Amino acid sequence: MTSRTRLATRRLILAGLAASVLAPFAAIAADAPKVIRIGLPLVGTGNRPVGGSWNFATVQIKGSLEQEFKADGIRIEWNNFKGAGPALNEAIANKLIDVFAIGDLPGIVGKASGLKTKLIAADNRRYAYAIAVPADSQARSIEDLKGKKLAVFKGTAVQLGFGKFLSRHGLSEKDFKIINMDSNTATAALATKDVDALFTAPSQLFPLEDRGVAKVIYNERHDPAAANDRGQAYVVATEDFEKAHPELVQRIVNVLVREAAWSADEKNRTALLQLWAKSGTPFSAYRRDYEGQSFKEALSPLLDEEFVANIQRNVTESQKLKLVRGSVDAAGWVERKYLDTALKSNGLTGFWTPLDAGGKPKK
Repeated sequence: MTSRTRLATRRLILAGLAASVLAPFAAIAADAPKVIRIGLPLVGTGNRPVGGSWNFATVQIKGSLEQEFKADGIRIEWNNFKGAGPALNEAIANKLIDVFAIGDLPGIVGKASGLKTKLIAADNRRYAYAIAVPADSQARSIEDLKGKKLAVFKGTAVQLGFGKFLSRHGLSEKDFKIINMDSNTATAALATKDVDALFTAPSQLFPLEDRGVAKVIYNERHDPAAANDRGQAYVVATEDFEKAHPELVQRIVNVLVREAAWSADEKNRTALLQLWAKSGTPFSAYRRDYEGQSFKEALSPLLDEEFVANIQRNVTESQKLKLVRGSVDAAGWVERKYLDTALKSNGLTGFWTPLDAGGKPKK
């Protein structure tokens, strides 16, 4: 065999080896979608397509997923729904969304209604609610508002939070004239006194108080009775997308975990609140809302015993309040493998402390 023949043979062998090694990656690339459709029930003031308070909001504002998938030529399509969770559920049912973050009530409603999804990470797990009334109102408590017009965004996590709040006070929605309004419409209605009170996130109410048109008469963050009964948000993937593209789901969770770790660092606290302020809610409102709150705790992505137990409790509470039909097996809904891999690959195993079902550090 001549040296030229040996060289040609060697090249053929190397080409064959390269083809066999690269074939799986070529198949993945060929199978990868051109776009990943992300859903969020968060809309800022003036219908800005951006929100705050959640890990996924931070990911959107920083463009972290766009950076992750840029080299793959995969576009990230963000869908921020003014109709919040109910509108997001409708889009999921119509197969228009691949991965999404959603509040507890609409997340439970969607799953109980038969939407095929997998819960892959926790988002904000310590958000709270508040009540505000016009500045010249004589109301000092929820009891003073009986029979009055009270605005609540129905079908969303806010309604479940409101129902649980009323239960703790021995009341129900029947004790009030409930007006269904999204947060932006409701804050305007409160400012013009078209409603007598508004139940929503504290950060939505503080700007009204700062302007002197409203006053906050209740803040769940200062209520010991609500300490272990806060709202939760879920990061979820449709089963179709998760089964077809597990490697993409893993990369999305990797990004989410890295951003949650960034947010957990107290030196980034101001920068984080400044990012959320791009929603139109002032920096000062977020700062006041989360004063004394640990973002490492509030934004922990862990699917620990506390998080899963709270899902199941919220399912039971939603049924009791007749907000949902059917049921949800929280343990069966949760898929931990993506989060476990993300924690390990990012060197974050043990960074967050898992909690037991009672909210205590797990030993």
